[in-house]
Amino acid sequence: MAERTDMTSHRNETTPLLGANGNGSANHITLHNILFNKHHTPGMESDNRLVRSAANTMHVTKVTLLSNYVNVLLVFVPIGIIAGLLDWDPTTVFILNFFAIVPLAAVLSFATEEISMKLGQTLGGLLNATFGNAVELIVSIVALKNGEIRIVQSSMLGSVLSNILLVLGCCFFAGGIKNTRSGLASGIEQGFNATVASTMCSLMTMASASLIIPATLYAVIRNSGEDKQLIHENVLTLSRGTSVILLILYVMYLVFQLKTHATLFDAEAQAEGEEEEVPVMGPWAAAAVLIVVTLLVAVCAEYLVDSIDAMVEKVNISKTFVGLILLPIVGNAAEHVTAVVVAVKDKMDLALGVAIGSSMQIALLVTPFLVILGWIIGQDMTLKFETFETVVFFVSILVVTYVIQDGKSNYLEGAMLIGLYLIIALAFLVYPDTLTDSHIPSLLASKVAGVFATS
Repeated sequence: MAERTDMTSHRNETTPLLGANGNGSANHITLHNILFNKHHTPGMESDNRLVRSAANTMHVTKVTLLSNYVNVLLVFVPIGIIAGLLDWDPTTVFILNFFAIVPLAAVLSFATEEISMKLGQTLGGLLNATFGNAVELIVSIVALKNGEIRIVQSSMLGSVLSNILLVLGCCFFAGGIKNTRSGLASGIEQGFNATVASTMCSLMTMASASLIIPATLYAVIRNSGEDKQLIHENVLTLSRGTSVILLILYVMYLVFQLKTHATLFDAEAQAEGEEEEVPVMGPWAAAAVLIVVTLLVAVCAEYLVDSIDAMVEKVNISKTFVGLILLPIVGNAAEHVTAVVVAVKDKMDLALGVAIGSSMQIALLVTPFLVILGWIIGQDMTLKFETFETVVFFVSILVVTYVIQDGKSNYLEGAMLIGLYLIIALAFLVYPDTLTDSHIPSLLASKVAGVFATS
């Protein structure tokens, strides 16, 4: 008792009020600890519950803000929301919310990774499948609710193309240049698991077939004399049935990857193990961040989508270009950086997992889900894309399959993929929204009539 009294008597105005750590040494309250220490914030061990709660909240906020350099753009979040509330100029609202969603996507990716570290491989994989493309999903749900089917379709296709061409191309290019110069590869091509890559490409080819078949069916029956409404219902039925099949295939792929054939993905698991990453915040805190950021993304996406119509009319660009090129940049910004960083570190299996894996989620999970969701809420979204878009998608899958089938990559192959993406972006920049498959027959007829009139 005397010893306890003696210890108590030493507490005076110089004793830290926020407590000490477990080994008895006080955590000094410095500006650096408060603002930049990712592992500790003064007050987290305090006996005072109010102080402890405030410190833990500040720690989670601090860790989240310091998770990525792109988070400096978070200042656009409140500005973008205010711009939408006050009905500013549509172009201004679009740009502000465009830049607001970029850091929100990065924070969403960070929170998902933090939770995945605690849940294990299987549940972590399912969580990444659910939230890995959350930004594209939220933006597309908002557009679908507003009846912007073209925006939904083009953003889905754009997400796939940006991942398999732009992201993968940047990975091959940056990885090839860095490792050749540093001598890590000694001028030899970088290698990756060809079996895994081949499996992914086979599923992507299957996804492209799911778009080609509805487009082909529509092309065959649109001039058959059938009622237009009947033709639309037939394509709609095909799209909904195909979507259910694609969702089943995606679930089977998860089982294949995480359970029955997990040994095929050992190289990726070993590469992840080298990092020995430790979560910097608990799963409940990460879940709270996930919920808050998802709500903010939904609000910004609402204003972003609402401003598209007036913005494209004023700037004179097509909705297809906005959905296919601009929106995927927002949703995939964090994934782009992650994939290129691991490629530079010569971890090409991880880079392929990020790039092609994300494309598979869009093609086999998100797009079919949106078709089913549209069915539920009364929006007739189909898998019938425009003929030009379908051809572009198929050609892109074909080129990627040829590039990765040997299990090796170099900077020249990366430059080829980037070049193809830039060509596609340029094509959709000049592609008019008014030109749809329904206009093609009349357009051809007018051309033929003009030829005969001239002759």
